[in-house]
This record gives sequence, structure tokens and C-alpha cells, in this order.
Amino acid sequence: MLGARMAFSPSPSLDVATPERVALRLPVAGIGYRCLAWLIDAAILFFFWVIAYFVFSLLVSDVLGAFRALSGLGQTLLAVGVFATQWLYWTAAEVLLGGQTPGKRLTGIRVVRSDGSPVGVYESAVRNLLRAVDFLPLFYATGCITMLFTPQHRRLGDLLAGTLLVREERFDLDRYTAPAATTSAAVPREAVAPGAGALAPHEVDLILDFLERTPWLEPEARLRLGARLVERFGGLDEAGRAQVLASPQALEGFLRARAQAVS
Repeated sequence: MLGARMAFSPSPSLDVATPERVALRLPVAGIGYRCLAWLIDAAILFFFWVIAYFVFSLLVSDVLGAFRALSGLGQTLLAVGVFATQWLYWTAAEVLLGGQTPGKRLTGIRVVRSDGSPVGVYESAVRNLLRAVDFLPLFYATGCITMLFTPQHRRLGDLLAGTLLVREERFDLDRYTAPAATTSAAVPREAVAPGAGALAPHEVDLILDFLERTPWLEPEARLRLGARLVERFGGLDEAGRAQVLASPQALEGFLRARAQAVS
């Protein structure tokens, strides 16, 4: 993806433009999301090592004694092997799961490149190799300090690898599609004035938000708010407005049809 830039705002986001010239805004994941994801992944690794220790203890009666019996080189290689296993977990998960570890998937965040494109093997390997530095002196203190002083909430590994974490947002696309029976039965096609143009996206969302909340509104407030929306976005003459306001079903059916640019 091309044309990426970071918006410096209280809620930072990554703005990217796809090759099809579609603009996307990806909200950046803050420290809270990242810490929660790390705790989940750390718990998975912890249980993995507990199981590994249990299996090894079945083969060797004195595990600590066996470790002490190793030479200095052997102990160093074992420590490096433990770190390499954890590094492989983070890297393989992010590459194979599209920038997500199990913890990131559960918290709805994802690693991407600084231009918004999917993370690759090199970027994931570098950012996870730097965990050893970000962890210093304890509990990711260096990484947390770096995230606090960078607008994109990036730790050292992200800065070196050119990556950042973004939050995934799910949209209910069904709200933009009404059952055919509802709109056709409640809304006469001639009710919409010929000159009424399509609504802006934020105007469509305003109408749909109202329609989603109507079951919990008092009847009087429901009718009053609906009438205001018809007056503001309906594009109707007096006769058409009176026809739409004749019943709550006709009013709300018209608003849904209007949001869908049905004429």
C-alpha cells in the first residue's frame, strides 16, 4: 500500500491509500491493548514450559541437578534455546496468522508495516528479536517508555523493523441492507422528491443509528426524532411529508429507504 502517513492526534491512526485509491484509516493499538495481548501470549508460553518441564522430569529425576551438571557453554546454549523457542513462537504466529499471535487475535490487534501492508518474515523476526532489549531492565520497561514517547505507540523493535500495531474494527454491514418487504410495504416510491440527492456517509450513519435505537425509545420521542430526520434529509414537499408522517412504520421505512438512496 502506498501513501501512508500517521495522524498525530490524541487517538493516533494510520492513514493509507490502496492501489485502487481507496482511503483507509487504521486506529493504532495503545499500550493497554498491547499489554493484554502480551499477557495472554505469556500465559500460553508459561503453560508450554510447565508441560515441557513435566515431560522432562519424567525422563530425568533431578532436572535442576542435570542443569547444574552442564558446562558453562551448555547452560548458555540452553538459555539461548529457550529464547529462540519463544522468538520462534512470536515470529511464526505473526507470519502465519497475518500479523497476529493468539493474544493479539483475542484482543483484536494486528502487526502491520508502517505503510499498512501485511508484515513479512523479516519485519516480524526483527521486531521479536528486539524483545530482549525492550524487556530491559524488567517487565518491558524500555519498550513501554518508548511507546509513551512515540506518537505511533511503537517500541524499539517496531521502530527498527518499520512496523506498528493497529486495532481491528468490525462493521455490521447488515445495517445498510433492509429486508425488501419492510421498505417496499412501508414506503411509496413517489414519496422521495426527484431532486433529492444521495446522502453523505455520516448522514446515512445518523439515520441508521436512529433506526437501530427506535425499539428502546418512547413513542413520542421516537416520532419527534424521526420527523426531524425526515424534515432534514427527506427532500419532500408538504404532501409527501404528510404522507410519510402518517404512521411510525411509514416514517421509519422511508428513512431506511432514504439512507439506501432508494428513490
